[in-house]
Order: sequence, then structure tokens, then C-alpha cells
Amino acid sequence: MSITYTIGDLAREFDLTTRAMRFYEDMGLVQPERQGPGGRTRVYSARDRARLKLTLRAKRLGLSLVEAKELLDMYDSPRDTAPQLRRFLAVLEQHRRQLEQQMADLQANIEEVRAQEQEARAVLARAEKPPARRR
Repeated sequence: MSITYTIGDLAREFDLTTRAMRFYEDMGLVQPERQGPGGRTRVYSARDRARLKLTLRAKRLGLSLVEAKELLDMYDSPRDTAPQLRRFLAVLEQHRRQLEQQMADLQANIEEVRAQEQEARAVLARAEKPPARRR
């Protein structure tokens, strides 16, 4: 007998809402079995749990859910893992470059803010300087 999980089990374990779990299901990231009257009860497998864990890791890395799904689906295929790893590396490289560009943009913005602060302090110091006395 294999281990199964309810939507509540996984939501608690990964600190998610059940709404988020249903969204991940709608995206095809997890595919629980449906049981009970009208298939209303979701039953998640160990595979679903692993995919959810990897999805959340991909999100922490800043990947989109579409990218996460693409990568997870590649690992589901029985093919050689080399193409999957190449694709994973390409996605990571692209994301790293994007983060580095954002960091550079932020650094430039910080430098501009510092320059504006310095200018504002100089103007304020001149404005608060007592007027020179006349003789």
C-alpha cells in the first residue's frame, strides 16, 4: 500500500492554502486522484508530494510556474536525463542573468538616490546657515 496525502496534509506540510493546492492542480503541477461521491476528495500520491516540493523550490529560485512545470514534466519522461539537465541549466542560467541585471539596475538606482540625498543635504545646509552679519 502506497502512502497518500489529503489536500489538507500537503497544505499544512508546505504551509500553503488549499486554494493554492487547487491552483497547482489546475496548472498540472500535481495530479491527485479523485475519490468519493462525485470525485470530490483529492488523494495525493508520493509523486504529487515530490512534484509539489520541487515546484516550491523552483518558485524560491524565482522560476515561473510554467517553467517549473516544463522541467518537472521533462523528468516524468523515461528518456535520457542529459536533455533534461541541459534544459534545467539553460533555465537557471537565463534566470541568473536576469537577476544579475536586476541587481545592477538596483545598484545604479541606489547610487542615484545617494547622490540626490547628498545634494539635498547640501542645499538644506546652505538654507539653514545663518545669514552673514553686515558691518
